[in-house]
Amino acid sequence: MSAPTRNPAAAVLEHLTGRNRGLYSWITSDTVDILLDDNGMLRALAPGDLRVSGQAVARIFRQENGYHLITAPAARVWVNRRPVEAADLSSGDVIEFEQHGPLSRLRIYDAKNHPQSGLSEVLGDARSYLRTSRRPLLGRLSMASRMVLSRVFARPAILFRTAVALAILVLAMVAGWQYFSDRALRAQIESGRFQVDALASALERSQREAIRPGDLSALQDEIGVRLRLNAERIDTLEDQSTAGTRVISLATGSVVFLQGGYGLRVRETGQMLRHVLGRNGSRLILPNGQPMLSPDGQGAVAEAQVTGTGFVLRGAGAIVTNRHVAAPWERNTALQFGGDVLEPVLTRFIGYFPGRSGSVDLSIIALSDTADLAIVAPADVSILPKGLDLAETLPLPGQEVLVMGYPTGLMSMLARSGEQFVEDLRLSGRTDFWEVAEQLAGAGLMWPLSSRGIVGQITHASVVYDAETTYGGSGGPVLNLQGEVVAVNTAILPEFGGSNLGIPVQEVRALLSAPIQ
Repeated sequence: MSAPTRNPAAAVLEHLTGRNRGLYSWITSDTVDILLDDNGMLRALAPGDLRVSGQAVARIFRQENGYHLITAPAARVWVNRRPVEAADLSSGDVIEFEQHGPLSRLRIYDAKNHPQSGLSEVLGDARSYLRTSRRPLLGRLSMASRMVLSRVFARPAILFRTAVALAILVLAMVAGWQYFSDRALRAQIESGRFQVDALASALERSQREAIRPGDLSALQDEIGVRLRLNAERIDTLEDQSTAGTRVISLATGSVVFLQGGYGLRVRETGQMLRHVLGRNGSRLILPNGQPMLSPDGQGAVAEAQVTGTGFVLRGAGAIVTNRHVAAPWERNTALQFGGDVLEPVLTRFIGYFPGRSGSVDLSIIALSDTADLAIVAPADVSILPKGLDLAETLPLPGQEVLVMGYPTGLMSMLARSGEQFVEDLRLSGRTDFWEVAEQLAGAGLMWPLSSRGIVGQITHASVVYDAETTYGGSGGPVLNLQGEVVAVNTAILPEFGGSNLGIPVQEVRALLSAPIQ
């Protein structure tokens, strides 16, 4: 409230809401009692006025330098939306008498100022009502509209009505534009429904595959048998070739564990799809079991997650991996529908190097249009290890190769981590996708697996071999016994006895020499 108006001659309460809406209560004496009668009408009674039955709400005093209000015992009064027991009043203050009483504006006049509302005052009253009323938003909008219209058409001035009509026309145009814009945006979002459903399906899969404390408890219950079997199987794979031991030792530090997250973004606004939350703050789930997603959701960004493998290339200052690891949404056809509205984007992409405790943020440098290959790199390439060489020639059918990577992602590393680490992880409760990797790296447990196989076929587009691997190993190096990369692991062919496909190194050289888009 501003400083009180000095030496007022009279004041009036202009009632904006309630049963008194559109009426005025004049304050012309030094003391006026404000009460609500039995019908809910506000009465301003000066000394000597006929008393009526009702609830006393407040008393207003005219003083030398303005007006002063005192709230009656057990009554409630708000001035400019603040509850008061006593307050100095200024012209323009908005007063609410009782919970269900009228909302009134106080106007103070002297001999030179008379109550004549202009368009700005009418709209100002509506704005004040919207700002100070405690009713729900829709109720406030409806009441403010009625206040403006009723006062506009009660004024005789043609110029005033013309100005108001123009203002209403402008407001109607703005409202119409907003309405049709919202409809267009909703239609666009609906056109991207395939993408939203595809992302929701990916989230559902991520949720099913997520590591939960209960999973760790089950794993711990079986730890004596299950971890020993995994360890024995891994040892067998890595010990099958004496020559391979040297290659594995030299190459391990250059094989990177990759973690990525991606979501859908509205092209026009830049908003990410988020989880929609219920009243209790939990994520809403659709009848089909998928999460409810919306650009206006209040929850976390809807993020599907992926793991893969990459390897550092010597002298290139870059990491080679598969395109479907760096741009994981491309293998989901449904995520390509409605692309004019929603676009898939990486929310996070990081890498872990064996023997290092921290992660490195990675950016996509190049994506191949002819093969499942991508080049990624950190901002500071000096942190990269020495790296691996590309072979000058491809292996021949029947020759041995070694495949290195992180098959099954986090689970294979947990299976090798030991009972104590699993127990500590379970007790910490930090089993989030990103947190588990962070803790594995911090404990020095981030190491790739290797397996030995025989080359079965060579073509210009692929190298086929039978080394054991699975999802999560995509993007890993396929090495000859000299430790050179002959192919990039990319796909599994379970229908052909577990054979795998690798992309020949000439495709890597072609991508490295291509101009960066």
